[in-house]
Amino acid sequence: MDKGIELKKLEQEIAGDDTLPLRESNLVFGEGSPDCEVFFVGEAPGFNEDREKRPFVGRAGQFLRKYIRELGWKEEDVYITNIVKRRPPDNRDPLPEEIENYKPYLARQIEIISPSIIVPLGRFSMNYFLPAAKITRDQGKLFKAGKYFIMPMLHPAAALRGTDAMNMFAETFAKLPRALERAKNNKWDEAAAPALPEEGKKQEDAQARLF
Repeated sequence: MDKGIELKKLEQEIAGDDTLPLRESNLVFGEGSPDCEVFFVGEAPGFNEDREKRPFVGRAGQFLRKYIRELGWKEEDVYITNIVKRRPPDNRDPLPEEIENYKPYLARQIEIISPSIIVPLGRFSMNYFLPAAKITRDQGKLFKAGKYFIMPMLHPAAALRGTDAMNMFAETFAKLPRALERAKNNKWDEAAAPALPEEGKKQEDAQARLF
């Protein structure tokens, strides 16, 4: 399978889907390597992303990209996207029905790329993969959802709001290479896995639906 061709077909399919919400905004599909090991996913494009038709290019995006480079990685070697592929009005949070409409396309995007590790940025993207998780409690932990390794992080926009959040983001980002090695080697210790609350069964069911 040529991943680049399949991603282009998926992008064209999204562009032609008249049932999707937010069609007054530009489609921001995602960018990076189809053969990436690390897949970053946020919630929705903002003003700058809508204007440039590229994900994470505003202030928060430049902050994220700076940390990627500081790991010694190249931006073009990872993949960056959002669940919702178009900008909500006034940069508001995406609505549940908007996420619901776009998430089948994200699932297909992930299946095509098949990354070693997925890094949800912020609570909306984290709860797509881990419905019972809480961002401040579970960010920086490595989970496994179906066949995918998941390591949630604060959204870079949240990290820019204060010193404590910025330090938390930096500490978690520094853990990413080690988490990636664990994911690539499929090292998963069930006994040491992070515990989630009693909604775990509901979470398992949700993961089965997503993947």
